[in-house]
Amino acid sequence: MGLFDFFRTTEWRVDAATGRHAAQISELHGENFARGWSVGEIEALMTGGGTVTDILRSRAGSSRIDGFALSRVAGGEAELLSIAVSSRRRGKGGSTKLLAQHLARIAAAGARRVVLEVDEDNEPALRLYRRFGFDEVGTRPAYYARRDGTRGTAKVLARNLG
Repeated sequence: MGLFDFFRTTEWRVDAATGRHAAQISELHGENFARGWSVGEIEALMTGGGTVTDILRSRAGSSRIDGFALSRVAGGEAELLSIAVSSRRRGKGGSTKLLAQHLARIAAAGARRVVLEVDEDNEPALRLYRRFGFDEVGTRPAYYARRDGTRGTAKVLARNLG
């Protein structure tokens, strides 16, 4: 970060995703997780019933997405299936804007509670979720495949909406 970057603020925009965003979402997912989801898997999730998908952009009108959040809503509960921000955009407030607007959208879709899994070693994500009031409700040992071949424990987090 350069001296003047500290004073520069990024204006974030969050919009509902469409099918044309599936390839970029797949690319971001692969960048952020050991086992990325294919374009076909993303498309299937996005077109499945009850799915809410949002994209993050660093400026209005940009065709390049900088992050995404994807949840499934059913029976008054949402599962945050995946959320990620590009490594080139981390630490600039985008994840906060993305998660805030995504939680509002899944609440509007009927969710009264949201659950998610997060790798126990993912401190930036854990800090974000704590700021949003998520509490740990369980663990899933050896849930996450890691790039080095080991398996990481998932913390299961939840919070009420509304």
